[in-house]
Amino acid sequence: MTATQDPSRGVRLPRRERRAQLLDAARQVFVTQGYHAAAMDDIAERAGVSKPVLYQHFPGKKELYLALLDAGVESLFGAVREALSSTEDNGERVAATIGAYFDFVDDPNGAYRLVFESDLVNEDEVRRRVERADEMCAAQVAVVIAADTGLSEDEAMLLATVLTGMAQTSARRWLRNRRALPKDTATRLVMGLAWRGISAFPRTHPNAGGPPISPRPRDA
Repeated sequence: MTATQDPSRGVRLPRRERRAQLLDAARQVFVTQGYHAAAMDDIAERAGVSKPVLYQHFPGKKELYLALLDAGVESLFGAVREALSSTEDNGERVAATIGAYFDFVDDPNGAYRLVFESDLVNEDEVRRRVERADEMCAAQVAVVIAADTGLSEDEAMLLATVLTGMAQTSARRWLRNRRALPKDTATRLVMGLAWRGISAFPRTHPNAGGPPISPRPRDA
């Protein structure tokens, strides 16, 4: 066997392993070529299987793409959930949540491109999943904010959306010019900005910090 041969080619794998292999191959093709330029032939060739084998697991290209998108959304959601549960210190929670976004875009498998930079976002099924990713992650952060402040559910969700949006946008911006700025430095910068903002709200958590500034305008 040469170094370029796929050891699984021609080998009958358990269904679960074969599906994982096909998804990995499809991810590589979609990330490299985009959805519209990718072909099932390319994915089958990358996986080292015949097209009939590929179609046994996925009826079409869109189903493959949606399965990968779902996996990417779940990966990001899990990372944010882990970041929030990793500590009771709210400053560290903010840092860990921002770090989760930076780690997600820095993953060499490129899954973030399917979640944040999909070229199929005009499709309802894709758009709903992308919006769900934003909502799910922000909702987790909103629960913590609401629990540690006097803010309503809607107010907490708005702030959480700002925080996760900042994390996503800054992480993607950093990735485009990563050689100019180490990831640790970038996450510290963003964390400093986010924490100075969120820590200014009234807080009831025993680890709370920051001045008790009201988020609502005072009556004249």
